[in-house]
Amino acid sequence: MKRRSLSVLSASCLAALLSTVPVPGQAAKPKKEPAAQPTAPSAAPQTRSLGTVGSWSAYASGEKSGRICYLVGRPQKTDSAGVARKAPVAMVTHRPSESISNVVSFVEGYLLKTGSDVALEVDDRKFDLFTNDDSAWAHTADLDRTIVSALANGRTATVRGTPHNGKPTTDIYSLAGFAKALALIDEACGIGRPEIAGAQAAPAPQKVSVPPKAPAKRKAAGRKTSHKPVKNASHKKKSTPARH
Repeated sequence: MKRRSLSVLSASCLAALLSTVPVPGQAAKPKKEPAAQPTAPSAAPQTRSLGTVGSWSAYASGEKSGRICYLVGRPQKTDSAGVARKAPVAMVTHRPSESISNVVSFVEGYLLKTGSDVALEVDDRKFDLFTNDDSAWAHTADLDRTIVSALANGRTATVRGTPHNGKPTTDIYSLAGFAKALALIDEACGIGRPEIAGAQAAPAPQKVSVPPKAPAKRKAAGRKTSHKPVKNASHKKKSTPARH
């Protein structure tokens, strides 16, 4: 229950952050009920952009004591199979004041089929996400961290969802720039990530040039080499005087 309540809260924050991607059922309220307008725009003046890297944008909202940091990305390619939908987005959220971080969510932009899972594939790793209204979430905080790590070190992420009416959809996200944008919200919300920082910051081992050792002097042989000419083996015998 706590996990699903968290997903609703994060979806509301995303709607306030990105007016172009509102949560279904909330977009029409400001026009019909003017009195409800202050709730959504209240965070807007405090929301600031931390930067954009590739298709990933980082934001921070609120003061330091209650700051919320967001990472938002849009797919590089979508296959909606004729399903009417709003722009899909991927999101990672930090709420350090509530001891919450690395919350992964995918807003599909249409009402998902009740009880269905959304399939997430990061390179060759696969994850199943539970669904709530138009969004998909990781089942546990540990799975959140695992997925974020995979996204930071991956190349592409593929998301497949099943709408309440219609054929399944497929969204493909390029992960180029994800790790750098993630570092922006980590810094803004004071989230440590040694496993990713170590993997990215570790440089390739450099070869240390060792000066060649001077060749060892050969020890002189025990025998001195004679430079005298070798006498011929055949010597003439001294003549012995003949006896008389």
